[in-house]
Amino acid sequence: MQSTRRTLLAAALVLGVVAGPAVPPALAATSSAAVPTRSGIPALEAAIAGLPTRDATAALVRVGGSEGVWRGSSGVHDLRTDRPADPAGRFRAGSVTKVFTAAVALQLATEGTLDLDRGARSYLPELIPASYGKVTVRQLLNHTHGIPAPDFPGNTVEERYADRFRIHDPKEMVRSATSKDREFPPGERQHYLNIGYTIAALVIERVSGDSYEHQVARRILKPLGLRDTYLPGADPRILGPHNHGYQTMRLDDGTTGPRDVSVWGPTDGWAAGDIISTTADLERFIKALFRGHVVRGPLLREMFTLPKVADWGTGDPAAYSAGLSMKKLGGREVWGKTGGRWGYNTGVAATRDGSRTLVYSVNSTDAKGQEMNEVARNIMVAAYGNP
Repeated sequence: MQSTRRTLLAAALVLGVVAGPAVPPALAATSSAAVPTRSGIPALEAAIAGLPTRDATAALVRVGGSEGVWRGSSGVHDLRTDRPADPAGRFRAGSVTKVFTAAVALQLATEGTLDLDRGARSYLPELIPASYGKVTVRQLLNHTHGIPAPDFPGNTVEERYADRFRIHDPKEMVRSATSKDREFPPGERQHYLNIGYTIAALVIERVSGDSYEHQVARRILKPLGLRDTYLPGADPRILGPHNHGYQTMRLDDGTTGPRDVSVWGPTDGWAAGDIISTTADLERFIKALFRGHVVRGPLLREMFTLPKVADWGTGDPAAYSAGLSMKKLGGREVWGKTGGRWGYNTGVAATRDGSRTLVYSVNSTDAKGQEMNEVARNIMVAAYGNP
């Protein structure tokens, strides 16, 4: 179980007038080129070293951009066989799905099919009650809508696991959420929740006359050649090669330990969190997005504009735009999105100019924890620096 494997591929690096650190001798046999500035191979290598551990069973990382290229994998395919982790394996990307959903909505807005300032109720009058009539599509996308989360059965991970094959209907989730009082007047605060993206996807279906899944495939997956990325519908499996995900919980014998949660129904997330992908596909997507090849024209600015409101819970400045979020790391703005599904944590990030991109998948045993998984956090800091 302690065996690890790292696949390191590096490419030519533009360093300007200052060269980066040399490749450590221990890695020289598997890596033949230069390393990224700011962090270098040692920091990234250390971030994923020693897997599997109590916190994670595998990690896949891709760093790209003009500052350097690095590829790494560590850990195991599964705890039963102890096979090395597959660096090309598929995984549940969780809320990274929101970036795809926002991009489709903004494409429709660019074409004039969708109006971001129009009320969601005008598109879905039979579903959105009058009490939420002032919520706009833009507010759905930047989490300033004030609609609370729907009710889900089960509060503990054990209860959710027992209920993992339940089919959740998007419209029923919306009815559950909008039957409650609003958290705040629309546009006055920000509260990050999935429900806005569930409604946004239903609006996409209404204005396009097509399924949400087909719109994502036609507008993003096929044009970019993302052949290992798909929306699973109600299928609880991860199709194709993938590293197993585990979640720490109470087991059948009464002990606490990792349970294989690779097979888990994704319909509670839908357009907010059900996409399955690979690090290579997500890297291609995030690069194309930041270069303006997915959302074209002025509406791309929606993805890099934070609403000027405070977070509903903390009072901190809003951190989420349409599809993305922003953090200051290493003294510069880093835009991207993280996601978590049981057994899996994922992140995509890039500087606005694309000089440093990052995609990671961590098979976290605490993927739905209150704090960021330690391995995922170490990867982010190694790539960009401390907050």
